[in-house]
Amino acid sequence: MPDPVRPADDDARALAQSLMASARFAALGVLLDDGSPLVTRVAFGLDPQGGPVSLISGLSLHTAALGQRPACSLLVGEPEGKGDPLAHPRLSLMCRARFISRQGPEHETLAAHYLRRQPKAKLYLQLADFTFVRFAVTGAHLNGGFGKAFRLAAADLQHSGGTG
Repeated sequence: MPDPVRPADDDARALAQSLMASARFAALGVLLDDGSPLVTRVAFGLDPQGGPVSLISGLSLHTAALGQRPACSLLVGEPEGKGDPLAHPRLSLMCRARFISRQGPEHETLAAHYLRRQPKAKLYLQLADFTFVRFAVTGAHLNGGFGKAFRLAAADLQHSGGTG
C-alpha cells in the first residue's frame, strides 16, 4: 500500500505557514518525569524570523517537563465555522524547546516583537516566573483536511518575517 502522507508541495507549505502565522495559541505535548504524556494549551506566536515561540510560566508542569526533556510537539489550527472539525486543517510541529534568559537583548527583542501581536501579554512579562521558550522545528505533519496529509521539513515552514 502506498504511503498516504505525501511530501510537501507549494500549497502545503503555504497552508502550513498560514496556520502558524494566524495561531495565537497551540496544544503543547510534553513527556513528564515518569514518561506519561501531557498535553496543555499555551500561548503561541512567531519570532521575527518566523519560528514558533511561547511565553510560559515557570510554575507550570509543562515548563518543568520541557526543562527535563526539550523534545516536544505543538499542534496549531483550530476549526472555524460549521462542519466536521476533523475536516479543518491542522499542523503538528515536532520541536526542541530552548528557554530564553530574561536578561539580555534576545529577550528584549523577542518581547517587543511578541507584544505587537499579543499586547495583553504585557502583564505576564511583568511577572518574574514567565519566560519565553523558542521551539526549533525538526519536522512537521500537515493535515489539510480529508485525504490531504503532508510531511514537511523545518525548511518548508520558513518564510520572510514572523507576524506574532
